[in-house]
Parts: sequence; structure tokens; C-alpha cells
Amino acid sequence: MVRDKSYLLIPGPTPVPPAVMAAMSKPMFGHRTQEFAGLYHRVVEKLKLVFNTRGDVFVLTNSGTGAMEAAVANTVSPGDKVLALITGNFGERFANIARAYGAQVVEVNFGWGNCVDLKTVEEKLALHPDTKVVLATQNETSTGVVNDIRGIGSLVSQTPALLLVDAVSGAGAIEIRVDDWGIDMLCTASQKAFMLPPGLSMITVSPKAWEVVQSNSSPRFYFSLPACRKNIEKWNTPYTPAVSMFLGLEAALDMMLEEGLPNVYARHALLARATRKAVLELGLQLLAPDHCASHALTAVWGPRGIDADELRQVARKEYKVAFAGGQGELKGKIFRIAHMGFCDKTDVVVAVSALEMALARLGWPVELGRGVKAAQEVFLKAV
Repeated sequence: MVRDKSYLLIPGPTPVPPAVMAAMSKPMFGHRTQEFAGLYHRVVEKLKLVFNTRGDVFVLTNSGTGAMEAAVANTVSPGDKVLALITGNFGERFANIARAYGAQVVEVNFGWGNCVDLKTVEEKLALHPDTKVVLATQNETSTGVVNDIRGIGSLVSQTPALLLVDAVSGAGAIEIRVDDWGIDMLCTASQKAFMLPPGLSMITVSPKAWEVVQSNSSPRFYFSLPACRKNIEKWNTPYTPAVSMFLGLEAALDMMLEEGLPNVYARHALLARATRKAVLELGLQLLAPDHCASHALTAVWGPRGIDADELRQVARKEYKVAFAGGQGELKGKIFRIAHMGFCDKTDVVVAVSALEMALARLGWPVELGRGVKAAQEVFLKAV
């Protein structure tokens, strides 16, 4: 029996391509060298293409939450008013980071499974004209909901407030246009659509944001963006970077750019359509409505009478396919199928097949092959 063959369909960490693993296995070199400076320069230029920005981009050695904290630490001073747009667990996390820095947080909770309502955002901005920062989540990983960042950016850009966007699980899978959409800081990370292990985060900074960063009074050391800006003049970092991860990031970016960004986004959209169609054919219910469903992952309500975590356990133990569970108020109620990064049609077919068998093992009245057929039909129609 082959015990190590498994399929990882969770929204991070995601599978790492062999080419990326090979790049990360190259011999180590110093981070205060021209070799690293050249690497960092190339990586930033390629990231600018993915983010659609001409502004500053920094690569930090920490998790996605670290990038979110860096964004807050550099723009929020104690007592500042922050408008937090919440659609799930990671929207709540962004708000809690702002609270930790002494912000006066105005929460607008749209409910888990719902997306941000632009009319409400417009009303809240008018009601709170002294808002300094707006926090938004591009792709809410906990619910499989994608928010209209372009629409939010259009509203915020008409005010003095900055727009900080958590794109940790969205960037690289769903198009994002930093400059055109009025995003002042975009935060993302390595272990999702960028096809790397955890350990790197990326952050953009607009000219509008720099004006606030320079005058911000919150203490910052490791997360100091002015320190990052000073060191990038020589294409270096303030503190020791994860050199091997930078090599892997360049390899991953090369894969994405070779595929072509429009093709990357189209692939993710196709995988999402096939997954959602398969799930519905199995008689299950989706959490996110069609108009704001993520292309990076699909959140599914557990079958009536079956614990969602028990279903995941059967899929993982018996069929070596790992799905993610629910978080917060959805724990034990939903499961999540990721289809981001190093993922293609066959991965979805395998995932749906394992889901069918796990459902059957737990007594759900499933017609084996029905979900797989539905996914296959979506793929065949797309050829």
C-alpha cells in the first residue's frame, strides 16, 4: 500500500510544484550580496505585474497575518477611527489587529457567507468622515466569499481614508488591480495561490499611504515599512530574509507569468464552476451565493445529520484527500474545498470522487459518479 500518496485541497498551505521545490533547494548564498539584490529586484518587478501596480512592493519574512499587522502598525495610531468591513473570520482578525494598536474600530458585519454591500459602505463613510483607515478582505477564506474590492476602492478613494486589503488567499487566484482600484496597501502571502510553503508575505504601499506612514505614531520595529523602504534602495531587507523562499517565489512567479495571468484567473474560475456544480449534483448546499462565490475555494454546508468534520475525517483517512473545516461560528457545520495555486482539473475530479465515497460511507444517499460527471461536463464544455 502506498501510504504517502495524498491530495491537499485546503486553502493553505497548498501543494508546492516540483519546480518551486527545486528552486528552494539551490545552494544557500548570503543575503547581503549582489546575488540576493538581483533576486529581490526581479521578484519585485514580477510581483508588480501580478498586483498591477507601479508603487512600492516589499517581501517580508513572516506569515500573511504579519503583513496585515505591518499594514496596521504603519497606518494606525492610538485613537484613530478604523472602519472594518467583516464577512468572516479573517475580516474579524483584521479588526482585532487594529484594536491591538489602539484603534477606535467601527465594525460593519455583513454576516458569514455574505459579501460586502457597497451601499452600506457608502453610508458608513458618510456617517464617519473622520475614518482614517478602511479594512477589507478580498477573498474571505472562512466562507468562500469574494468581495468587490474595486467597488470598495472607488468609494474610499473619494475620502481621505486609506484602503487596506487582505488579499492573502485571493491574490494570484483572482485578479487584483492595486493602482486602478485605489488600494493603498495590499497584503498577501506565499502559501496560498503563490504555491509556496508558509513563510513569506508581500505588501504594497501607495503614495497616499506613504504620507500617513511617515507621520504615524504607533511603535514598530520588525514591521517598519520606512525601514523596508530605506533598505530596498540597495535591494535588500532590514532583517534576515528567507533566502530559499525568495528563490521559490521567483520560480512560482515565473510559472504564473508563463501561463499568463488571464489564463491563471480563467483556470481558477473554471475549477470553481466545476466544483460548485459537482457539489450541487450531490444534493449538498453551498455557503456563498453565486454572485460573490470565490474562485479560490468552495465552502459547503455539511449534509443534514452528518457532522462536517466527520466527513472530512473519512475523506482524509480512507481516501487521502484533505478538505478544510469550518472556522468560528461555522466550525463543524461546513467543509471547504480549495482549488487554488498548483491545482488543475484532475485534482477537482479526485476531490469530488473522494467526497462521494466519504458521503456513501456515512450513509448519505449519493449516486456514485454523479458529482464527478457534473465536474467533467463543465470541463469538457470549456474545451
